[in-house]
Amino acid sequence: MSSLFRTAAATAASALAAVAVHDVFQRRRAILRNFPVIGHARYLLESIGPELRQYIVAGDDEERPFTRDQRRWVYASAKQENNYFSFGTDNDIEYTSGYPVIRHRTFGRSIPASAPRAALDVELPAAKVIGAARNRAQAFRPQSVVNIGAMSFGSLSGKAIEALNRGAALAGCLHNTGEGGISRYHRHGGELIFQIGTAYFGCRDAEGRFDLARLKDLVAGARALEIKLSQGAKPTLGGVLPAAKVSAEIAATRGIPEGRDCVSPSRHAEFTDADSMLDWVEMLAAETGLPVGIKSAVGDLDFWEQLTDLMRDTGRGVDFVSIDGGEGGTGAAPLIFTDTVSLPFQLGFAEVYRIFAERGLHEQVTFIGSGKLGLPDNAVVAFALGCDMVYAARESMLALGCIQAKKCHTDTCPTGVATQNAWLTRGLVPDDKAPRVANYIRTLRRDLVKVAEACGVEHPGLISGDLIDILDGHTSARSLYEVYGYQPGMGLPSAEDRAEILRLMADRATRGGSAPPSHSAPAR
Repeated sequence: MSSLFRTAAATAASALAAVAVHDVFQRRRAILRNFPVIGHARYLLESIGPELRQYIVAGDDEERPFTRDQRRWVYASAKQENNYFSFGTDNDIEYTSGYPVIRHRTFGRSIPASAPRAALDVELPAAKVIGAARNRAQAFRPQSVVNIGAMSFGSLSGKAIEALNRGAALAGCLHNTGEGGISRYHRHGGELIFQIGTAYFGCRDAEGRFDLARLKDLVAGARALEIKLSQGAKPTLGGVLPAAKVSAEIAATRGIPEGRDCVSPSRHAEFTDADSMLDWVEMLAAETGLPVGIKSAVGDLDFWEQLTDLMRDTGRGVDFVSIDGGEGGTGAAPLIFTDTVSLPFQLGFAEVYRIFAERGLHEQVTFIGSGKLGLPDNAVVAFALGCDMVYAARESMLALGCIQAKKCHTDTCPTGVATQNAWLTRGLVPDDKAPRVANYIRTLRRDLVKVAEACGVEHPGLISGDLIDILDGHTSARSLYEVYGYQPGMGLPSAEDRAEILRLMADRATRGGSAPPSHSAPAR
């Protein structure tokens, strides 16, 4: 018996060893590469998760910032698996005040195709040309209304940045660099929006001062410049990258000393108010030829009123405005800032958009939304409010394999996405993850097209606010226009831009329809 037991034990040990070797050298799953054998427990728990949650843990729509249903949709979309849901909604639509409902049209100009994968490869360009209103030398029409939001090298691992950039190239979308500079991981084919933060990483001299010559060298080939004023999760705060994380490569990318705390100031040194900021914007545009925009969370509205007054009265201006909601993400921030400082996206964006519209400037500026807009329902509302494009940041991280462990600030991210730990990052294989990012972007675009067609229009930018109702509770609702005080025509591109996007979509969109009509059908 003891001999039989020893044989069985040896067999089991050999099997476990074989599994461990396989896990360490396989390239598809970061968890298994980093945690051989025991990593299978995670997938086991995931597979029986619905049963466990049904009796023990939370519901599918209760977790935050992304619910299990939302994460499951992103994961399945990224892997090109079945991302449909059954048995109806889990959301308490009837009694949830503020719940958005999209009004579909029975008959409309555009007819959605019925095949599940229809429109997956459709191109979905922006309705506006960034920089055209101000005649920028390198004005351009973004070829995707869905783009990868700002996440810096340093906050994310090099392999994560590489996978995102490769994914952007595959999906034909833009990749915002974040404020951490442009690294070699950003140079894999994806077109870049270079974000200039308060520390001027990548375009600074030895004393930390902005260096125009370095900027011009750095952004050769980039499509636009985005001046970061603030972000939703930590407005008015700078940032700190601890000395232990400042590797030689990160130091070289940012232009900072290796092995020392990296501190981002809370304010820019090159300008002190809206007037001097516009001077700087015009200088950057003239020197680089690139469109120049700003990114900001929304708090005090005086800044936006001053900015738009100056744009109206002086002719200077920004080419695009990226609005980040207070529900947006960050690698690390004080709880009070993530929870309660800066307006949530819908309210903040609507306030800013109205200020531009009241001065007749809304058709001259491209509006980009950020803050959980990488989900179809949130994105549709954003377009109806007047967004021309959306950023997807954390959702793109989920497509990379992020499991919402919420350890971004500890350098112990188990999937290698938000860490510089060499052992953990080895689990993330860019060649495998890049297609998943592209699949996710394509799927989100497909869903936006399908919803637009259900509303009877060809493009999400043509969804007007009167097609979105906001529920007041069980018995009443108000249109999005009414809720946010929009006037007729607000939220849509200009008539010229609408005509051009209709022309472009006529050749790119899928065609829906039905079976041939019977002989008894009325003639048209």
